[in-house]
Amino acid sequence: MEPVTLRTRRLELTLPVADDVDAIHQACQDADIQRYTPVPIPYEREHAVAFVERIPRDWETGQHLTWVMRETGRLVGTIGFYRVDGRGAAEIGYWMAPWARGGGKLREAADAVIAWGFAPEGLGLHRIEWRAVVGNVASAKLARTLGFRYEGLLRGALTGAHGRDDGWIAGLLASDDRRPQPWPVLED
Repeated sequence: MEPVTLRTRRLELTLPVADDVDAIHQACQDADIQRYTPVPIPYEREHAVAFVERIPRDWETGQHLTWVMRETGRLVGTIGFYRVDGRGAAEIGYWMAPWARGGGKLREAADAVIAWGFAPEGLGLHRIEWRAVVGNVASAKLARTLGFRYEGLLRGALTGAHGRDDGWIAGLLASDDRRPQPWPVLED
């Protein structure tokens, strides 16, 4: 699959380039990124180099499709579809650099990625899954805002540098009304 560039009001979503390595390395020193994503710990510069080099190959296979998000040219995070199964399903994943959090940029990027994922001229997906380590409330709130429906707890299903974690799972179908629904794990 050929890489696609997506644009929103404030952001450009593109493949990373070698000049992004230092920003990715710096962002992945963040405790929340290390806790809630499967990045290696410690996250060394060579991990960022390998990540940037791997993404074009992942696009070629069509199984993992990652973009970096840029605001006025500066890297602010990553977003993508993972485990694209060729039968109409994929998982969305994302992280924001600590210096770029807030202000709705991640929602803006996710809206664009989801729209492209469901579009017939995009991936033509039927279902997009969202998964997160239990306790990643910020990610869960965004997924709920995007219209994902909470589907349950996956016991010991997510693996990362910390070992195995329980995970939350939610889904969004192309036919779903995108209005936020109640999520029992987010109710106060």
